[in-house]
Amino acid sequence: FNLQVDEALQVSVFFFFKQKTAYEISACLVGSEMCIRDRYQRRVHGDKQIKSNQQMFRGLGYKSIRKFGALNLSPSCNQALEIGKYAINFIKNGNPSAKVIDRVKLFHLDAVVCGVSALALKTNAPTILREEALLHSKRNKESKAEIESDVSTEQKEQKEQNKIRKSGDAGYAKVFGSDRLCLVEKAICANSSAVREWDSNGTVFGYDSKVPSHQAGEFGHNDFYAVPVAACQQNTSLTGKDAVQGMILVDEIRGRLAEVFSLKTYKIDHVVHGAIASAATYGALMGATPEQIESAIGMFVAHYIPFRAIRAGKQLSDSKGASAAISTEAAILCMKRAMNGFVGPKDIFRNPEAIFRLNQPTNGDSPFDINLGESGDDFSVMGMHFKLGLYEHQSAGALEGALRLIQKHKFIEPKSISNIERINITAYQPAFGIIGDPAKRNPTTRQSADHSMVYIVATLLRKATQIQDIKERDFSNLDDLWKLLMLEPKDYSSSAIENKTTRALMEKITFQHGGKEYDEKYPDGIPTSIQVYTKGGQQYDSQLVMYPSGHARNNTANLESILNYKFRLLGNLAMENEHLEEFLKKLSNIEKLNNHDLQDIYSCNCLLYTSDAADDLLCVDLGGRRIIKKKKLSANCI
Repeated sequence: FNLQVDEALQVSVFFFFKQKTAYEISACLVGSEMCIRDRYQRRVHGDKQIKSNQQMFRGLGYKSIRKFGALNLSPSCNQALEIGKYAINFIKNGNPSAKVIDRVKLFHLDAVVCGVSALALKTNAPTILREEALLHSKRNKESKAEIESDVSTEQKEQKEQNKIRKSGDAGYAKVFGSDRLCLVEKAICANSSAVREWDSNGTVFGYDSKVPSHQAGEFGHNDFYAVPVAACQQNTSLTGKDAVQGMILVDEIRGRLAEVFSLKTYKIDHVVHGAIASAATYGALMGATPEQIESAIGMFVAHYIPFRAIRAGKQLSDSKGASAAISTEAAILCMKRAMNGFVGPKDIFRNPEAIFRLNQPTNGDSPFDINLGESGDDFSVMGMHFKLGLYEHQSAGALEGALRLIQKHKFIEPKSISNIERINITAYQPAFGIIGDPAKRNPTTRQSADHSMVYIVATLLRKATQIQDIKERDFSNLDDLWKLLMLEPKDYSSSAIENKTTRALMEKITFQHGGKEYDEKYPDGIPTSIQVYTKGGQQYDSQLVMYPSGHARNNTANLESILNYKFRLLGNLAMENEHLEEFLKKLSNIEKLNNHDLQDIYSCNCLLYTSDAADDLLCVDLGGRRIIKKKKLSANCI
């Protein structure tokens, strides 16, 4: 219909109808709170019509079309408020498929095993942040020495903890390996830091293959599962099913934001998206209103933005692994304050001086729309990637390529690298810029080594030379090579970093940017190739690797088989096999746990620790050979 505003201005508004379809034409929308649900069902004979509609609506300024079971937040709406509404509704009514639930459970299991092994090997940041959390626990007057020595007090407190465990306690949650109730933001910070420390848990490169405008390729990691678990430990009406729903929610919000806004482009650290998602998820599980969630998101964005200075410099520090933890701690504090009445900046995505419009100026709208799943299979977690060992994920293509060459050409000589003339690796930006940084050619810290392409690949090849019968083995299955040569904590110890064979291999490796040919294939895949040149004149080429094992779009690897190996490789560093199997079983069935069980889901009092701290420069091995068992304490078992 036509709306006559005055003699000079006439506005035409068009509505397009199709059965069970509501399409949004964002250029025609007005109103600060307007969001339209964009749903449709793909019918057997409707593909051509839908494709035609997509082209037509994009031509009119419409950015994306999603299938039935999804919510679209248009640029013209108050997206922060709508994220709050979505989060609350999803916790109550979201209906993800069994496939989505199984995938997020696997990512959670992966994250926890990474976390407890990092603590068992006494990595620096997780240990410090965990001790800090314990100092802010229910019993915070005693020193650490007093806590460990006062057995009679421990016994008394155990009875009190048992009472609390039955009912939960608002404001408190638990860290890995302890029954102690810690301030919730401190517990989340400690657990998040632990799961991220090895740089071995899940990864996302924001990419929606169906929507060209949703392929920003921002990074992110599965560091935030501690948030829904901590909420469930406080809110006794929640169960394991709610915890899993919260995990899907936190991944969905941060994953979809990663598709539409590239933080790294503006030197902002990628953990911002996870912190926003954490605030919304925590608030939804704790009974916050949409307005309170909006306020918390606004507070975090206005007050706590971290920059990529965290990941710059010649040698990386504890801040690299703890960035998500520290930002999430701030996000939870923002949510708690909002629920107590503090009012933060509203409508932060359209705020002209917040990071979004400041870096991508608009005439008033948010720079992007956001698609959020509500039911079915189409959730962000289904596009996230597993790491099959300890390495920066952008090196996965080079690792896969090297393993393929070992499998096919058997060029590795036992205990010798003399036959290798040189190795060339070609990859895309941002991989070349981040793990190809010239400073990373000489890593001296674990954090720099696991962000050095030349170190990661050289270490893999060095491990291969240590297999005496490597040339005789029949590797018909690439999965077997991933398991045999899986990079683990001891491969990043100080002695490993200084290993002479590794250093000699690093000198033979060149790493180059592949230019447009490679860049245009990211973030769909991890486009990488590797060539090995021998002194005998042979040239071995992996060809282009797009979807290495562990990648969401890889369809050749037996993912669960490799992950089960990884879980036990890392898990056995933290606990004896009997306890580990029980622990893995409990985590694998988290959706079946009641609230009482959730109180103790991380409270394994059987962890081991090593006498060689991971970040002690004098340590010689992170492989667990000098592990000793500490006296069991129900309050603090590490």
